[in-house]
Amino acid sequence: QVQLVESGGGLAQAGGSLRLSCAASGGTPYAIGWFRQPPGQDREFVAAISKSGDSTYYADYVKGRFTISRDNAKNTVFLQMNTLKPEDTADYFCAASRESYNLRIYYLYDYWGQGTQVTVSS
Repeated sequence: QVQLVESGGGLAQAGGSLRLSCAASGGTPYAIGWFRQPPGQDREFVAAISKSGDSTYYADYVKGRFTISRDNAKNTVFLQMNTLKPEDTADYFCAASRESYNLRIYYLYDYWGQGTQVTVSS
């Protein structure tokens, strides 16, 4: 059983930065994805990273602003969010997948964290 715990959310101003962390325990390295759910909207893909960290994937709306990385020694994945926009406001979730493909598809993930809230003010 894998447990995922997100942290680092909070309030930021437009143009600011936040760094989210996803601490994993209970299993071998998994591919990790970040998803977000804006208020009143469906969950959407943000970014993902392979088990080794060699491959990363981004949604077009965060490409160039967000960076996903991982430290396997600490079993932690990070999402550095820069140049934040009000439309980035959402609950952010990390998820773990045994597979290394189709990482943009949320229902293919095996484990989910509880989420952390990000609010960006204009």
